[in-house]
Amino acid sequence: MKRNKVAMAGLLALAAAVGSDLSWGETGFGAGRSMDSRDALIEARESEAPSAPELVRADYAAGNAPPAGEPKMPVEWVSIGGGKFMMGTDDDDDAKPIHEVDIPTFEMSKTAVTVEQYSECVTKGQCTQPDAGDDCNWGNTGRRRHPVNCVNWKQANQYAQFKGARLPSESEWEYAATSGGKSWKYPWGNEDATCERAVMFGTGGYGCGSEGTMPVCSKPAGNTTQGLCDMAGNVWQWVQDKYQSSYAGAPADGGAFTEASGSLRVIRGGSWCSAGYLRSARRYSVDPGVRGYSVGFRLAR
Repeated sequence: MKRNKVAMAGLLALAAAVGSDLSWGETGFGAGRSMDSRDALIEARESEAPSAPELVRADYAAGNAPPAGEPKMPVEWVSIGGGKFMMGTDDDDDAKPIHEVDIPTFEMSKTAVTVEQYSECVTKGQCTQPDAGDDCNWGNTGRRRHPVNCVNWKQANQYAQFKGARLPSESEWEYAATSGGKSWKYPWGNEDATCERAVMFGTGGYGCGSEGTMPVCSKPAGNTTQGLCDMAGNVWQWVQDKYQSSYAGAPADGGAFTEASGSLRVIRGGSWCSAGYLRSARRYSVDPGVRGYSVGFRLAR
């Protein structure tokens, strides 16, 4: 039987706040590893430039790698028209105070970055491999169009730079996830999250019965008005911002908050392991060294 992945709110918040090494079954994020000795070795080698064959030979299963490293489904960009919106919620202490943010027009990738898209960067020697095994999509045949997971914050940034992009700021992410700053709980409106709209812990169990992620855009009924897929569920998504326990002092211009003490980073959106964490205003903090099987990312520019 698969290990229990039910996420309990108190443990989730605690583990996120302290960068805990609790197992992912307790925290709901994935493998649950912070920087252990193996991670430290990988981190030390990330500044090196190993050849593409060295990067791809070990863990990437046949049938997933795109020909010549070029993804058949490249990154697709969606324009998000700017505007003012009220960010935050009174339902969570760390999402207070509700405050106005003025978001400039920007572009966001339609989907979370896929295994196929990420593999282009690995094949070309510009990104390091995600973790493999368990519920990681890297190394599992047939996951080409699934979101890449088991990547840490630095790896997400490396890929973003490879594509001439960046991670979205937290305020950009929430603005996009509420279909352009609407007063909605979810990307689709205020109706409850269900397996009709999101890859989540729901009908059939984890991942709506898939026991993992699904291909991106599998739930079009949950898309934003602008057409962004999976802004709720499938994988949590790294953003630029450092975590702070409230929005006091957060930028009002759509930029990322980078001045918080400590190193914890923010993830957004919930995942295939989540049931109650898919609201657009929900936020959690994670050690940036974690490579969790329910955490991925998308791009902005």
